[in-house]
Amino acid sequence: MELILKYFSQLSDVQQEQYIALEALYKDWNLKINVVSRKDIDELYLRHVLHSLGIAKVLSFKDGTQIMDVGTGGGFPGIPLAILFPECQFHLVDSIAKKIKVVDEVVEGLQLTNIKTTHGRVEDVNTQYDFIVSRAVAAMPTFVRWVKGKITKKSNHELKNGILYLKGGDLSEELQDFPKATIYNLTDYYTEDFFETKKVVHLPLKFKG
Repeated sequence: MELILKYFSQLSDVQQEQYIALEALYKDWNLKINVVSRKDIDELYLRHVLHSLGIAKVLSFKDGTQIMDVGTGGGFPGIPLAILFPECQFHLVDSIAKKIKVVDEVVEGLQLTNIKTTHGRVEDVNTQYDFIVSRAVAAMPTFVRWVKGKITKKSNHELKNGILYLKGGDLSEELQDFPKATIYNLTDYYTEDFFETKKVVHLPLKFKG
């Protein structure tokens, strides 16, 4: 928890309690339904929570923002972001039922009221959002195809509406067809070695009416 407070010192008591509760909830549910590797569960705050919150270092969501988390897995980056931005609405989507079950249980355990979940394919979601977040579930060209037409028209942030994607490694080839993409290195915000190759990619997407 010190790790979270190191970079997000303005947390309310409720937010601190929710972040603290994450570890026990995930450890408990991971024994029943394995969604996080054993190594990762021991470093949950570094590898999952703080990593997810890298998006918040790039952009602070304004109240009322609508965000979809595609391929959320065990709830990352959606759940840590939903704790940080309680006045924003999050929609967590995953095609694997057991993962959404864990997400639902963690959301209930944390009493988060700003998250809804869907078990299914993102292509079948017919809603539009200000931002779509995800953590390396597919190469960018594939991901862009999945979320086509799901971005709202009006931008309210300093970054244009679109994708905020957590990725690692060399992205030059993957992003060669996306000249408008901006890469933010997480080492600019975090000092831990884990983030050495980790990045947030912002890709503005046009509204498709």
